[in-house]
Amino acid sequence: MSSASLDTLDAVPGAKPAAGPAKTDPTAPVVVPARRTGQWTAAAVVLVLLGLGLVSVVRNDAFQWDVVAAHFTSASVLRGLGLTLWLTAAVMLLGFALGTLLAVLRLSANPVLRAVSWGYVWFFRSTPILVQLLFWFNIGMLYPKILGVSTVDLLGPVTVAVVGLTLHEAAYAAEVVRGGVLSVDRGQIEAAQALGLGRLRRFTRIVLPQAMRAIVPPAGNMLIGTLKGTSIVSVIAVQDLLYSTQLVYHRTYEVIPLLLVATLWYVAVTSVLGIGQHYVEKHYARGTGTGR
Repeated sequence: MSSASLDTLDAVPGAKPAAGPAKTDPTAPVVVPARRTGQWTAAAVVLVLLGLGLVSVVRNDAFQWDVVAAHFTSASVLRGLGLTLWLTAAVMLLGFALGTLLAVLRLSANPVLRAVSWGYVWFFRSTPILVQLLFWFNIGMLYPKILGVSTVDLLGPVTVAVVGLTLHEAAYAAEVVRGGVLSVDRGQIEAAQALGLGRLRRFTRIVLPQAMRAIVPPAGNMLIGTLKGTSIVSVIAVQDLLYSTQLVYHRTYEVIPLLLVATLWYVAVTSVLGIGQHYVEKHYARGTGTGR
């Protein structure tokens, strides 16, 4: 091809010039990544300390990991775990049922109902749960018979645990439900009223499903707290997980390994509940752009 033809090609509009070596401006500032020496040093120190702590726990013969393994799935421990799980489920169901009723009363237009609900929440949130359990455990001193039946026979340790924990849980559940209901936009309720929906149907079909987004996170925390809080029933000789391990180490004097058995079971169950809480929150956050 002649040089004239090349000149003609170069003159064609839109023709791209041949790529050449990239030119850099010697006066342009050079961007240098920030050195995070302090952060990496701190992370290394934390990892070293965690590693040393883990090694000390694993290699310390005083923990008696062989004893922990031997009792971890023993029959008595599993029975105690089963009672703990049953007690947690019963208290949460009954507590939220009563708490929902108290929340409805608190939101009522009737001043008497509002006052009764407020008084209940105030009293049971102001009294330590241990005091409540001990009070119900000794209720026979005040009322020897209820409906002609001996109080001691009517209220055994497990029943006392369910009653005491449920009444305590309901006070907190009432505030959780009330906060969730108040988080629902008022326009949703007004729209339901305009459609002619009754009060109960408005609450169950319109308000409650939307309030669940605000109810689930604190309710999940309450569930985990209740699971751990059931350990307090050991003071009234309810054979839950903690009391079952106590019975063993009172006999064998292997205190630390048996406490580790209880601790590991609590950690395992709360971890599973935490995962379940995450997916429940994700379910109720659908359509809001906040579910992760």
